[in-house]
Amino acid sequence: MPTVELWLSTADRRLKLMQQLNIEMSARGSLSSDVVIDVHSKYQTMVGFGAAMTDSSAWLLQNKMNQLQRGALLHELYGPPPNLNLNMMRLTIGASDFSLQPYTLDDVPIGQTDPQLLHFNVASNLQDVIPTVREVLSINPELYIIASPWSAPAWMKTSENLIGGQLLEQYESAYVDYLVKYLDTYRGYGIPIFALTLQNEPNFIPITYPGMEMTAATRARIVTEYLGPKLAGRRPKTRILEWDHNWNHPEQPSSVLADPDTARYIDGVAWHCYQGSPYAQSRVHRAYPQKDTYITECSGGDWASSINGELIWFTRNLLIAGIRQWARGVVYWNLALDENHGPHFGGCDACKGVIMIDSQTGAVSRNDEYYALAHFSRFVLPGAVRVESTATDKGIDNVAFQNATDGSIVLVIVNSNADTRRVSVAEGLTRFEYMMPPQSVATFVWNPDQVGAWVRRALWWLKKAQ
Repeated sequence: MPTVELWLSTADRRLKLMQQLNIEMSARGSLSSDVVIDVHSKYQTMVGFGAAMTDSSAWLLQNKMNQLQRGALLHELYGPPPNLNLNMMRLTIGASDFSLQPYTLDDVPIGQTDPQLLHFNVASNLQDVIPTVREVLSINPELYIIASPWSAPAWMKTSENLIGGQLLEQYESAYVDYLVKYLDTYRGYGIPIFALTLQNEPNFIPITYPGMEMTAATRARIVTEYLGPKLAGRRPKTRILEWDHNWNHPEQPSSVLADPDTARYIDGVAWHCYQGSPYAQSRVHRAYPQKDTYITECSGGDWASSINGELIWFTRNLLIAGIRQWARGVVYWNLALDENHGPHFGGCDACKGVIMIDSQTGAVSRNDEYYALAHFSRFVLPGAVRVESTATDKGIDNVAFQNATDGSIVLVIVNSNADTRRVSVAEGLTRFEYMMPPQSVATFVWNPDQVGAWVRRALWWLKKAQ
């Protein structure tokens, strides 16, 4: 009798990605099922899951953990299953709010400029970010890194300050040279950049940390005239992702992609989760189906809405909904923060990381987001394809995949209800049922080849008995 493997987490934290007894499958027959999986109906190929190695995260890993602690943690996070198997990462080009101080990679005294980028350097990254990323790459050489700037150097901006302002048009070419120099310098340290965005959250001007408004027209012009041509012939390729901001303004990336001269250089759209709905991803995907979709930032935090934990929200609203709306990868915000939600420079003072590192001992606490990501990253391997699975309307959400490596099927289900719910699942000629605990997340894994062999044997014996 074929069986389904099961891992379970509950919102009350009683169970945290705990393997349960296998579930026996049975012949599907004419019984109806809540979730019907069709592996022949395929959608996007998955790239992976991860979190941002912000300056704060890297600083904690390098300064608040000893070498043994750090090595063990990074293997747990980036090592192959049964480790977390994270394989995506976001880096900030210069400082973000989760840095110890504001900076860019070409800072010069006030009143001076550097259009030839003679003062470009990554000295600020040499103690923390670069060695940490290199250590991660030694564990998982197939890491996909997305890099995003929070601000151009102050001398390039209308505000003459890292906070606020816009990029001066006269420095658009120099800004692209700045970004390309970052790509080249990091590659020189053995760190390849998979994708680049022009500006983090270009529709928002923060007042306490580096940021910069960049309109859709400006982004389109920079990509068309400078960045696109500069990156077009480079190998290995660094992809350009448009937008890098919230779901509530899909018209912004749509307007950039509407120009074919710009669109030919853009590989996909990057989204954040803080406003709007992931259904915006599908709106843009339908108009531009050849462009990829990624979620590049989403943070949990100790705010009023998270008083009962964030396992259900992140699994249901970000991972399941985001992937059902075409996301090929999901990248959380800070990988690690300390017990004081930092260190940080301005910005969010209640944000959480995937993990918390105790700044006194280096001890690790795993937040709800850790387990939400793990329900996917440990089982949905790079190259897996999302396959059709019927949606339900009973507070039960799901998404299904088929791994390319061994053909195994992975189904993640969330029960958002306050009571136990029976969920039936059918795939091919088989089905199974499971009583989902209240407020829980389950990952089911089975191999249809084994199921098929069992079905063939059962049919043979049935025919023989007649």
